[in-house]
Amino acid sequence: MLTEVTATRYVTPLREGGSLPGIVEADDLGTYVMKFTGAGQGRKTLVAEVVCGQLGRRLGLRVPDLVTIQLDPVIGLSEPDQEVQELLKASGGLNLGMDFLPGSLGFDPLAYEVDAAEAGKVVWFDALINNVDRSWRNPNMLVWHGDLWLIDHGATMIWHHNWPGAAASAAKPYDASDHALARFGPDVAAAAAELAPRVTEDLLAEIAAEVPDEWLVDEPGFDSAAALRRSYVEAMLPRAATIHERITLGAPTRSGPSRAPGWLTDRPTPWPHSTKDTAQ
Repeated sequence: MLTEVTATRYVTPLREGGSLPGIVEADDLGTYVMKFTGAGQGRKTLVAEVVCGQLGRRLGLRVPDLVTIQLDPVIGLSEPDQEVQELLKASGGLNLGMDFLPGSLGFDPLAYEVDAAEAGKVVWFDALINNVDRSWRNPNMLVWHGDLWLIDHGATMIWHHNWPGAAASAAKPYDASDHALARFGPDVAAAAAELAPRVTEDLLAEIAAEVPDEWLVDEPGFDSAAALRRSYVEAMLPRAATIHERITLGAPTRSGPSRAPGWLTDRPTPWPHSTKDTAQ
């Protein structure tokens, strides 16, 4: 289970995120990026962070440590920003924290090289969780101590916003044309061969069990948190076995990053193609 800590001080908001996460200090002397149950995206964002973040870590990808954070709303009384005050007041109880990586830099594909093997693992993982938010527009990756770290998995598993259509949604392909690592020739076939067998029913059930009960209650169509956890397993397990056949690495959209000369010309790329024929 995730370690639970208590927030002792709210340090500053991170306004890059739409949900207004903030940096907090906790009673374990750690510093965390905190995501709030009272944010507009709701608790499903936190569920996605836990399921996908913990899955990524189990697969050997670099994802910051996750914790749950108890928040006393009184901590917001001294905040001068009215928006922050309201968010803290609305988020009393259990929230999510991820380890703060001091000195980390936002990923820049022009400044940091990623080998095909690592790029393939990240693209395959994002296809599995249907991550629509790791594009060149918003990479959601950091470079820390020379290594690539994956952050912000709230905009994943879109099927859990409409459980009646989850099976059909989870069966859909994944277009990685705008993925932040597409230009590095990701070896999706090798990634699938290594990682897919590790995504077992037991592993997914173990990870789903880490989601706090209070983030799963009152979900329409489910009579218990256990039943809802089972649905996460049922959606992810078959996708892990076959998604590599349905990943497309085509040319990026025309609105691609104009400041990146050589986006298509400075190195050989496999574009345009689908991995369907090669990733068996």
